[in-house]
Parts: sequence; C-alpha cells; structure tokens
Amino acid sequence: QVQLVESGGGLVQAGGSLRLSCAASGRTFSSVVMGWFRQAPGSEREFVAGITWDGGRTSYASVVKGRFTISRDNAKSTVFLQMNSLQPEDTAVYYCAGTRGVVIPLRQQVYNYWGQGTQVTVSS
Repeated sequence: QVQLVESGGGLVQAGGSLRLSCAASGRTFSSVVMGWFRQAPGSEREFVAGITWDGGRTSYASVVKGRFTISRDNAKSTVFLQMNSLQPEDTAVYYCAGTRGVVIPLRQQVYNYWGQGTQVTVSS
C-alpha cells in the first residue's frame, strides 16, 4: 500500500513557476510508476506527466511538454513536478498517482494510489 500527499500548489502569475511535490509512504514506492494528473472545474481529470520506477523513462501530455518536468527521488520517496511558463489554462487541482508496472499508463483508471490533490491557480 502507498499513501500519497501532494504539496507545493498555490497562486502564481502567468509565466511563473511552481514545483509540486508528492511524498509517499510505504516501502514499495521505488517499484511504483508515478504520474501527475490535473482536473480543472467542469473538465475531466487528465494525464499530465508520468515516470517509471527508476526514473529512466518519462511521458508528458503534449500541452505541457517542454514546460513541465517530472522527476523522482526514491531515497526520499518523493516525486516532483516542476512547472515553468505557467498559463491560466494550467489552473487545476493537481493529483499525484501511482501504480505498479513498467509502463506509464495514461488512463487514470489504471492508477491504484491517489493523493488528495493540490490547487494550482495561474492568474493572467
């Protein structure tokens, strides 16, 4: 079992940056594929980025590629999402999620573990 807690959200102006963290508890974090999702009001939850258990492969939604970077520190059981050049359309609740496996799923239904979410608001 893995418990996830996100932090680092907040209010930022367009063009600014934020770094989200997701701290995991549980001894099996290092074997878990991790992903970040987001959900804006009135929208479906969507995949943002994912990373394999060893950090060797990453995947990004096209709308964030080149602006967001996902990374992980297995020694600290933490996954990060560095978000640069933020735009108002990035405003959403951001969730980290985890699942066992070797590939990075894009569908939220595949993920077994979820955090409570952290709000990111980008003002224009």
